Amino acid sequence: MFETKLVNRLLEVIEKDIIPLTQAGVSDGNKLFGAALIRKYDLSLVMAETNNETENPLWHGEMHLLKRYYEMPEATRTPLKDCIFLTTHEPCSLCLSAITWAGLDNFYYFFSYQDSRDAFGIPHDLKILAEVFALQDGDYNRSNSFWQSYSITDMVSQLPNEAERTKISNLITDIRKTYDKMSTVYQNSKDNNAIPLA
Repeated sequence: MFETKLVNRLLEVIEKDIIPLTQAGVSDGNKLFGAALIRKYDLSLVMAETNNETENPLWHGEMHLLKRYYEMPEATRTPLKDCIFLTTHEPCSLCLSAITWAGLDNFYYFFSYQDSRDAFGIPHDLKILAEVFALQDGDYNRSNSFWQSYSITDMVSQLPNEAERTKISNLITDIRKTYDKMSTVYQNSKDNNAIPLA
């Protein structure tokens, strides 16, 4: 039961909180990657952010989120150990390292590296993992002593209730269509920005 509630909440945050930010970011020339922090104990939103590479090529969705999180007054921040880290796309090597250094013990992602390459024409994550780290097909250790990663789509396929799986699968289809539209906008405008790996 909790798995179904969690999946629904993760998808709701993508749809209601991350996508509107990303649509604005893409219209400014940024990639379509976003992230959010969610409190573990009640699944409420701490903060959502999106890619801001047009300002700084290091501000991937995850990096920009962590930057903004640490700009909050310390007294108002929910400790990261009490947070779920949600990413729209499987984190690149830069963001995997940031998640680790920040002390997060988890992340949940919607799109895989293969989706980024094949559906969105952004192959850099897989290329960097292969060229720099000699990891083929994005084969990093998804469960390790620092954190555990979870594919949201894999979680959906394992839900026991067929009606819930179908309902959530329909929402996933809608989210994918929204990202397809944003991808078209990004691909049509990326030659006009100064992002090194556009």
